[in-house]
Amino acid sequence: MEETTPMQSEQNEELQPKADETMETTVEPKAETPEPETEPQAEPATDYSTLDREGLLAAMQELMKEEMQAIKGRASTIRNRFNELNREVQKTLFDAFLAEGGNKDEYEAKNDGVAERFYALYDKYRERRQQFLADLEVQKKKNLEAKQALIEELRTLVDSGEEQVRSALDKFNEIQERWKTIGDVPREQMNDLWQNYHFQIEQFFAKLKINRELRDLDQKHNLEQKIGLCEKAEELIVEPSVTKAFKELQELRAQWKEIGPVPAEQNEEIWQRFCTAANQIDERRKEYYEQRKEEMDHNLLAKQALIEKAEGLTAKHPESVREWNDLTAALDELLKVWKTIGPVPREVNEEIWSKFKGMIDRHYTEKKEYFATLKEEQESNYQKKMELCLKAEAIAQREDWKKATEELLQLQQEWKEIGAVSRKVSEKLWQRFRGACDQFFAKKGEFFKGRRAEESENLAKKEAIIAELKAHQFGEDREENLTAIKDFQRRWAEVGFVPAGDKERLHKEFRGEIDRVFEQLKISAREAEETAYRERLRNVAGDAKRFVSNERQELQEKIEKLRNDLNLWENNLGFLASSKQADLLKQEFEKKMQGARQQLALLQAKLRILNETEKQEKETKEQGEQ
Repeated sequence: MEETTPMQSEQNEELQPKADETMETTVEPKAETPEPETEPQAEPATDYSTLDREGLLAAMQELMKEEMQAIKGRASTIRNRFNELNREVQKTLFDAFLAEGGNKDEYEAKNDGVAERFYALYDKYRERRQQFLADLEVQKKKNLEAKQALIEELRTLVDSGEEQVRSALDKFNEIQERWKTIGDVPREQMNDLWQNYHFQIEQFFAKLKINRELRDLDQKHNLEQKIGLCEKAEELIVEPSVTKAFKELQELRAQWKEIGPVPAEQNEEIWQRFCTAANQIDERRKEYYEQRKEEMDHNLLAKQALIEKAEGLTAKHPESVREWNDLTAALDELLKVWKTIGPVPREVNEEIWSKFKGMIDRHYTEKKEYFATLKEEQESNYQKKMELCLKAEAIAQREDWKKATEELLQLQQEWKEIGAVSRKVSEKLWQRFRGACDQFFAKKGEFFKGRRAEESENLAKKEAIIAELKAHQFGEDREENLTAIKDFQRRWAEVGFVPAGDKERLHKEFRGEIDRVFEQLKISAREAEETAYRERLRNVAGDAKRFVSNERQELQEKIEKLRNDLNLWENNLGFLASSKQADLLKQEFEKKMQGARQQLALLQAKLRILNETEKQEKETKEQGEQ
């Protein structure tokens, strides 16, 4: 409710005519208070929270078409919202750069086309606003000079001695109307300027005398103006926008102060009418801000609850990729909820937002560090598993089944002990390793499946050879007997593997039967050994060429050693004197030398057999190639 100022009280008192006053009396001046500094025009409430960056750019372009003094608040809101969305775009680009293997120190943030156009447009807006403010200051100085000139005119009017009241009053009213049309002046000059102006008004009315009829006419005119103000104030009661209604009410109050007095009998009535409308608008505004404060207090409680929830979520440090991603999803959900909650009291807004956003920023910083470390570990694990794949693929080509199987099982154990790799290559890498293992075991299974059938056949063949050997009737011809035994041994050696459980039994039985034949036919140990050596050569497995080379070298070294020993012993015999003891020693040497000669003959026979066998194999191979 508007209170009556001292000036208004004085005006009201002066307007009350006294019984002894004549018709010509002093007319009260039209009261005017110092004008307030120019305030921004009321801006329409606009919600930009649902627009994307392109929408904000379009909104800013439309805003630039309006007057500068009416768009400051909306321009600031658009800029803040665009900055928020643009930071999200930059963060997405940065995370994608890191996910593709980029180095964070090499990342260079750049605005896209939308951001560049928006910031260029906003720079243009700032330039226009700076120019607007500069022009406004220039205009204020001009207004100051204009009002100072009007004060001089008013002073001249007071000092002129004008006798025609109507003429002087018309000039006075003209000066007042011109005064109203002039805009704001610099704040530091406003009070002094008003005091000088008001002083001249008082001087004017103190000097001029006008009659009651003229004063009543002026008061009637003032009454009509104030009734119009009351009607406008009453219309504002139903204005949907509380802020707009209050803003226009302030303008009406300022106009009310500029209008002079009304007839005394209607003064209180018209004033109460205006106050009644104004009070209702003030009450609506009060209720609006109380409701808004209550809503902001509720919003504050809701946001504090979200902060507590975020603190609980981030209290435990995630230990796996899944836990990190789950925590990120939970915090993102809290952020979405936060954005749906309205504003909070201004004095705590920055504090709670910094606290909430700080926890989210800290989470993303720690998550980035975790995934950077995880990536290094995964790259190391990838190299280790790739090496195991190469080893497994090499083993899959081998046929030394026992050793290869042991090595492959060891690789599988090592695979289990190596940590995880990137999900993008994990399945592909595992399928490669598993494929090599499956290939080896499938080939091994096929081999042993055929081998078991073959071993059963070989078992029957060797048992038949033993039975045939037992039933064979040897004659008197020594060479024929050796040939027959050699043929049995050759046939035995040509038969492949037998089941492992029967191998030792068959070998023992066959060797026992061969030894029985040797003893029955009185074949020498040397002959038997030579025969056995031939059998051994036929049964060589694996790298035969390497075996022959090693065997030849070993025989040659043994032959050379025995020859050297025999030469040494023969020389030593020449130095022994003739005596009983010397004769005994000579006998020992002779016996030793005899054994060495027999051993030498056997080694030479083995070397000859080795050479013959190698020659035969070579000829057989050449014939096969032809």
